[in-house]
Amino acid sequence: MKIVCISDTHGQHKQLKVPDGDILIHCGDFTGRNSYAELPDFLHWLDSQPHKHKILIAGNHDWVCEKMPKMIKETINLFCKSVTYLDNEAAEIEGIKFYGSAVQPEFMNWAFNIPDDRRKIYWDQIPKNTDVLITHCPPNSILDWCDRDGHVGDRLLFDRICKLGNLKFNIFGHIHEGYGEYQGHVRFINCSVLNENYQLVNLPIIFEYKS
Repeated sequence: MKIVCISDTHGQHKQLKVPDGDILIHCGDFTGRNSYAELPDFLHWLDSQPHKHKILIAGNHDWVCEKMPKMIKETINLFCKSVTYLDNEAAEIEGIKFYGSAVQPEFMNWAFNIPDDRRKIYWDQIPKNTDVLITHCPPNSILDWCDRDGHVGDRLLFDRICKLGNLKFNIFGHIHEGYGEYQGHVRFINCSVLNENYQLVNLPIIFEYKS
């Protein structure tokens, strides 16, 4: 099963050359101006990609998804038959168990900011049998280095990942400088396609999922 991963397109999706595969995952921050008006163009583009399945989560720039979650879900279900939108939800696709969440540690006044005492509740909802975890933020100290602030990943997410014995992949974006892969007890992938200057320089990351 060939899975293609992208994140943090920020309105530049049409400039991105996406390799073919079986499943396309977008880890959030698809808007450039955080507006509802950007949604139809992006969703049409995503749905038109040749992959049989697409999985989408929101990111901290995607205010429309936090402010109007029901409408977002209904819009995608109605008009994008190949797209599965996950908002702290699980989905099984082609026998693979996915879970997706946009939750992130508090930082300035972004969308999906959740304080520590509440964020653990969200991470505890991740099923123990999850195969592929899709988050917008990275776990602490893994592909999360920000030139301005150092390691900015979520320690509570890292703690939860350590308890998911079946987990094989954690895919995320958010920290553009952290683009790349790291093989730990699971395979971590930061698939941000833009660099820290919002230039489209990084390639989508592809991996083969073998059950």
